[in-house]
Formats: sequence, structure tokens, C-alpha cells
Amino acid sequence: MNANRLASTVSRGLLVTLALAGLAACGGRERPTADLAASQVTTIGVNSYLWRAALETVSFAPLLQADSAGGVIVTDWYANPQNPGERVKLTVSILDQDLRADAVRVAASRQVNQGGGWVDAPVQAATVQQLEGIILTKARDLRRQAVS
Repeated sequence: MNANRLASTVSRGLLVTLALAGLAACGGRERPTADLAASQVTTIGVNSYLWRAALETVSFAPLLQADSAGGVIVTDWYANPQNPGERVKLTVSILDQDLRADAVRVAASRQVNQGGGWVDAPVQAATVQQLEGIILTKARDLRRQAVS
């Protein structure tokens, strides 16, 4: 190996070593080890377990919007083939970065077909509560699977 190539190789090695040392010292404090099943997961802006669980829960309906940074999922109108005279539209909001019961909110709109037109109809509170419960249960299951 000639002297120029040797110097170039040594220079590159020194630069890489300095860069890695700089990254290791970044923040000036010791970093905690990663916890795969942490209840606070922020790489997508909201808790990833709640986000994935919410997407799975509303996957039966076509999506209009899915904003992982803001934590909002909006579905288009969905009519159950066994009850085509009724349709629902859902909005799921993930409100926190922690996996907590109060970190998910579901809002639902319901319409019924009357005389060939869609008319707003009330949504039972239990329906929204059940959807929130399903999302929370799935999120906890996803977290448990990550621990295993």
C-alpha cells in the first residue's frame, strides 16, 4: 500500500472514530437501555400500540384519513351488508403518548336511509365505549406480545 492510500485510510478511520465518539457523548448523559414494551412509544407521534390497535379495530371501514403524527383516524361511511339501511362513520383520536385508558377517544356518526336519503340518527353511547374498550384491549395485547 503506498503512503497516500495509507494516509487516506487512516484519515477516514480517524474521522469515523471521532464521529462515533461525538454521537456517544451526545447529550452529555448516560442513556437508558431500550424497553421494547414501554408504555410510552413516540416514534410516530402517538402511542404505537394504541395506533395499531385503532387501525385494526376500524379496518372494516374504508379510511379517509390516518394521521399518525396527530393521532387521528377518520373512516368513510360504512354500511354493513346485512343492514344496508344504516351506515356509520368513525373518528378515532389518540390523545396521549402513553398507553392509558383515557388516551383514546372514539366519535361515531350514524345515518339511516329514509325515503332514499340519509338522515342523521343517534349513536348509542355503549357503541362508542365498546369500540374504545376493543382498542384498549388490542393495544394491551400488542404490548404483551412485544414483551414475550
